[in-house]
Amino acid sequence: MSLEITSKMLVREAMSSPVISVSEHTDITKLAKVMKDQNVGAVIVTNEEEQPVGIVTERDIVTRVVAQVRDQCKIVAKSVMSSPLRVVEPEMSLMEAMRLMDQLNIRRLGVMYKNQLVGVISDRNIIRLVPTIVEILKEKQEINNVSSVSGPSITGYCDRCESYSNNLRVVDGEFLCKDCRME
Repeated sequence: MSLEITSKMLVREAMSSPVISVSEHTDITKLAKVMKDQNVGAVIVTNEEEQPVGIVTERDIVTRVVAQVRDQCKIVAKSVMSSPLRVVEPEMSLMEAMRLMDQLNIRRLGVMYKNQLVGVISDRNIIRLVPTIVEILKEKQEINNVSSVSGPSITGYCDRCESYSNNLRVVDGEFLCKDCRME
């Protein structure tokens, strides 16, 4: 089974948008509330110019705040974010984005278009597409499994139904009309 169809799928087709972001000076409690309210596992951190400078994930909060028993009132996004934010273009193929996430051992990439952050692509976005991809591959396989048709069409009588046709083709050694080829 070939997965060539997925190489044509683009990041923009799977990314989440709009981007949920906070200032690098946002305290961690407020940041966690934003994540809860927006039902997301990560938020983008922006600087004063509103340019993305990093990302804070649930894992960052667990490993850099909770596990270190730090005083949450004094912690801001900038001190726990993963930086720099890794970004891709919306026209990048999903396969390339997945390879990049794997190489960098990360689960999310920012999506930049014309120097603006327009979305986030995550492993979860990609996983949501898997059932659709599987269905497309099944349909493609069924189409390809229809008997192999070769050569140009010719005029004559169908070997199976014996009807006259202007559109006979050779299928598995028989000259078949369009109706018989579909069976």
